[in-house]
Amino acid sequence: MTGFARADGALAGTHWTVEVKSVNGRALDVRCRLPGGFDALEAPARAEITRQLKRGNVSLTLSVVRAQAGAPMRLNRELLAQVVQLAREIEGAGAAPPRIDALLAVRGILEPVEEQETEEGRAALEEAVAASIAQAVARLATARADEGRHLAGVLAGQIDTIETLTRAASQVASLQPEALRSRLRQQLQALLEALPALPEERLAQEAALLIAKADVREELDRLRAHVAQARALMKEGGAVGRRLDFLCQEFNREANTLCSKSADVELTRIGLELKATIEQFREQVQNIE
Repeated sequence: MTGFARADGALAGTHWTVEVKSVNGRALDVRCRLPGGFDALEAPARAEITRQLKRGNVSLTLSVVRAQAGAPMRLNRELLAQVVQLAREIEGAGAAPPRIDALLAVRGILEPVEEQETEEGRAALEEAVAASIAQAVARLATARADEGRHLAGVLAGQIDTIETLTRAASQVASLQPEALRSRLRQQLQALLEALPALPEERLAQEAALLIAKADVREELDRLRAHVAQARALMKEGGAVGRRLDFLCQEFNREANTLCSKSADVELTRIGLELKATIEQFREQVQNIE
């Protein structure tokens, strides 16, 4: 969801530049920076961004410069009088009298006289600037779409990796019952030696609890379902970033449970690799609409 775009325009001696940039964000957060006198454009700018973008922190900046070449000038007599008075005080201390060109160079002594803007001219200017804003937002949306097409291949590869690891975990998990039986025999033998009068019903309960805790078939089934859902969302296209973001949480939950239930070193290794791949997938999901 990162990107940058700009658009320029000019009308009747006024030049402007619109810059729009976006960075990753869970939702759509829009911020507009407009110069004084152009506040009326904020609402349509936000509406245009909301129409074309659905996610990310978006910042829009409008810069306006009014041409002053050939404009009539006005002498600020009050400021000139103050400057001359200060110059005389300094002159009394031994400084040379000020030159006329130095006085006129003081900022604010000469001011351009702005022409009175008509309602028709103002409306035409706002309409032209609004068109540039829409153009910049459209270019940003295009840039983000290009990035999304590139990321689609990356995400598809990561989903394939998650599916491959899930399949490998299923093969290892199928060998767990025998390992559990062996470990259960050892634990039961230890219990019988420590507590020879332990009821058989209590032994059966402990055995059932151990087997239930180590059963990872449900987690593997949900991982396979999440893989299918992720592929369906990728095929659907559009603004699926938030739904994929939620799916990453489900992926991670199942991977955590898989590791906690694992009774085999190899299954634990696969679970950790699965978690690493899911985290990479989640990081990339933050970059899509």
